[in-house]
Amino acid sequence: MRSIWKGAISFGLVTIPVKLYSATEAKDVSFHQVRRSDGSRIKYKRVAAVDGEEVSYGDIAKGYELSSGETVVLTDEDFKDLPLTTSRAIDVLQFVPLEELDPIYFEKSYYLEPDKAGVKPYVLLRDALEQSGKVAVVKVALRNRESLAALRVRDGVFVLETMLWPDEVRTPDFGFLDEDVEVRPQELVMAGSLIETLSGQFDASQYTDNYREALQAVIEAKVAGKQVVHAQDEQPTAGTVVDLMAALRASVEAAKAERAGEQAPDQPAKKAPAAKKASAAKKSPAAKKAPAAKKAPAQAARAPAKKATKATAKVAAQDEAAAPKRAARRSA
Repeated sequence: MRSIWKGAISFGLVTIPVKLYSATEAKDVSFHQVRRSDGSRIKYKRVAAVDGEEVSYGDIAKGYELSSGETVVLTDEDFKDLPLTTSRAIDVLQFVPLEELDPIYFEKSYYLEPDKAGVKPYVLLRDALEQSGKVAVVKVALRNRESLAALRVRDGVFVLETMLWPDEVRTPDFGFLDEDVEVRPQELVMAGSLIETLSGQFDASQYTDNYREALQAVIEAKVAGKQVVHAQDEQPTAGTVVDLMAALRASVEAAKAERAGEQAPDQPAKKAPAAKKASAAKKSPAAKKAPAAKKAPAQAARAPAKKATKATAKVAAQDEAAAPKRAARRSA
């Protein structure tokens, strides 16, 4: 990393010389404007709107447009007398709990590295700040702009979080805030259950920029002379929720199923459920054979019974036919 600013943390009578580094970097895929036919770069010229003449960089000044449409031109001399500190100091104003700072005020993050001569006071202030559980509210001038900032500790290093001024934060003026919206207790309980189901430890590494990865794949395919065709995922539609309780209940069940590693409703079949179906399919013939095996003995048992009944009837008929002959013999 390359330092972009040098200054000092002013803490009472203690001065800690530090270097400033950007703590974040944008990972967006950048493009140039080019001519479609041959990819030639597009260049822009600085021209005056009145006559179209090109203006050199040295002839460009800052202009402030009035509500009347007139423009006030400000030169470098006009900025010299402004009360913008040039001491390059990070002045500690007070120490407050971090939760008292609304994240909406945070603008950009910077790392602070101590110079060799400032390592010990840097570590001293860092450890004391960590033990207090608070952050320092400071004032600093960066790039011709004075800002409030928060000084906190992250991974053993001071992080300077520049902040917006209070009048730079807009007031949310929305009509629904004046409406009397009734929320039923059971709806609130169900919503709380959904929050509890989706609660967990935050780990930023588990989230990825899917759009950037897909865009990079398209660029790499273009370089290789291939064409990438992406499957179109079904996008959720913004509509009116007819039954809020049903939607919340379904959301809770889906979240629980996902957490448990089971298939959520209305989702395509996954490999694990397919395996279950396969095993079930294997078991089903055996299950069918078992009843068949039970029925077979029963049928076999009934079959001899029927034969025995027919034989008995035949014998009885023969005895009935032979009865007169036996009676005649006896009489003779």
